Amino acid sequence: MFSTVFVEQDIYQTQRVQSILAKIKYKNIKTLSRYDDVWGKVKKPYLQKRENLNLFIANKRGNLIKETPDAYGTGRGKHFYFIHSYNCIYECEYCYLQGYFNTPDIVFFVNHEDIVKQMGELIQKYPNEELWFHAGEFSDSLNLSHITQEYKIYYDFFKNNPNCFLELRSKSVNIKEVIELPPLDNIIISFSLASDSSAKEFDRKCPSIKHRLNAIEKLAYKNYKLGLHFDPIIYHEGFLEEYETIFEQLSHLPLETIQYISIGVVRFTKDVYHQVANNYPDSNIHKLDFTKSFDNKLRYNRPMRMWVLNRIKNSLLLKGFQDEKIYLCME
Repeated sequence: MFSTVFVEQDIYQTQRVQSILAKIKYKNIKTLSRYDDVWGKVKKPYLQKRENLNLFIANKRGNLIKETPDAYGTGRGKHFYFIHSYNCIYECEYCYLQGYFNTPDIVFFVNHEDIVKQMGELIQKYPNEELWFHAGEFSDSLNLSHITQEYKIYYDFFKNNPNCFLELRSKSVNIKEVIELPPLDNIIISFSLASDSSAKEFDRKCPSIKHRLNAIEKLAYKNYKLGLHFDPIIYHEGFLEEYETIFEQLSHLPLETIQYISIGVVRFTKDVYHQVANNYPDSNIHKLDFTKSFDNKLRYNRPMRMWVLNRIKNSLLLKGFQDEKIYLCME
């Protein structure tokens, strides 16, 4: 999978790093003092990931947990995201990572105990708040979890801290690490879903919607808590009918397992939009005009996106999903 693996010297001999190295394929391996002495120092085209993808294994330093932007989560409590990895093996045409980092090379951070320590400090800092911790902001939280195997560390922490919540955001069907442990009420596995034609066109290298729905069904019938993200919605002719097909399939699941549903339209920062236009100049993403919205991101104009979001929400309500579980993301 990887051309070169770079490992920080002081963790090279640790059991966790050696376990990762035993599970992957690579051509070369090198040690270095700090990953960020090399990673991202020279601009590497995003699409170079198709032929030449490197992996860095490192410790994350500094602030390991950050507060999320407004309108990121359900609106309840305080929301944070934690950084356990950078970049993704998938290649979604709209992905903001292509304009965020200088490189598509992947980083695995392995000091998970430091992350849960900071979680504990935040619990002490906000003893009367409902705290949410999200994984998957800068990577997919599940697609390589069988290699990194950090899930049990977080599982044990949230088992011992039942008043705070963990959300793992993913487009992956790699639920092996999750399903080996019993469900907890405060761990939510959430899946990003799109219309079938959008997924086929824009979610490159991702599992199909059919396979994502199969993973959701398997977890639902084993009573795992689930989140659904219909985000980003990309308008196309017949989009509503395709989403209604998905809603119909989901409506037959035990609906009490679904904790929340977010809906949002495709959106970009200015820099990311330029990268998307450069990487995918013929993409159908560009068929509709984007305008600068309230937060300086480029979106469909407000009447257009409110029409799309309301059509999606109404269709969900007609299939029996509860209004209080549906929220608009980043609006």
